[in-house]
Amino acid sequence: MSEHYFSQTPSVRHDRRRMEVRLRGRSFEFVTDSGVFSKEGIDFGSRLLIETMVIPEDAAILDVGCGYGPIGITAAYLAAKGKATLIDINERAVQLAQENAALNGIHNVEAMQSDLFDKVRSEKFTHILTNPPIRAGKGIVHAIFEQASEHLLPQGELWVVIQKKQGAPSAFKKLESIFPSVEEVSKDKGYRIFRATRTF
Repeated sequence: MSEHYFSQTPSVRHDRRRMEVRLRGRSFEFVTDSGVFSKEGIDFGSRLLIETMVIPEDAAILDVGCGYGPIGITAAYLAAKGKATLIDINERAVQLAQENAALNGIHNVEAMQSDLFDKVRSEKFTHILTNPPIRAGKGIVHAIFEQASEHLLPQGELWVVIQKKQGAPSAFKKLESIFPSVEEVSKDKGYRIFRATRTF
């Protein structure tokens, strides 16, 4: 059976690479590796989410399915007086996220291995960000939406990027069934950015 980026402990041979990218007006360096999502470079969907998301400087952020960390680390940079928690089931991805936070001098970051929200069960956040693992199946994606609602503070926001051809319309309907306020904030090249707000 072939491994996926949502494997818990990838065994595929390492192929570490280092890249430099500009995000939100700042230059970042990221180390990637085989066995993690989008190892060749930051995918278009993640870039669109990064450039669209609105993050206050005191935000309490959770990045679900963080990969090697570009979304959560950029969010932490924007939330200079806040904190970002990065979670992923993939052990190798979490190690890279920790390494990349340090590499970029972003210290208000904690990265941990977690099966969905297991390691943050008692925590609540002002902002939850996700480029959900579509290949893991609709059940996992919908579980992220449902559990996100339970882990948001009042007026907290869930930011999601998803491709139209990979289920954006059904994802929007699912979000509407959970959250009292859901809006499409941006779209480009078939990708949609949704913001769902917990108003209570």
